Amino acid sequence: MKIFLQQFWEFLKVRKKWWLGPIVLMLLLLGMLLVLTQGSAVAPFIYTLF
Repeated sequence: MKIFLQQFWEFLKVRKKWWLGPIVLMLLLLGMLLVLTQGSAVAPFIYTLF
């Protein structure tokens, strides 16, 4: 995972694709939210937001 993050950071620096950073961050946060709330009682309320 560390190697992937280093390569992604280098890609952003070299290619000047700074707009990809917030998109990837939001996708990761959304994925973590869905995984963490999958088996809980909060899940139906999270799914109604989308």
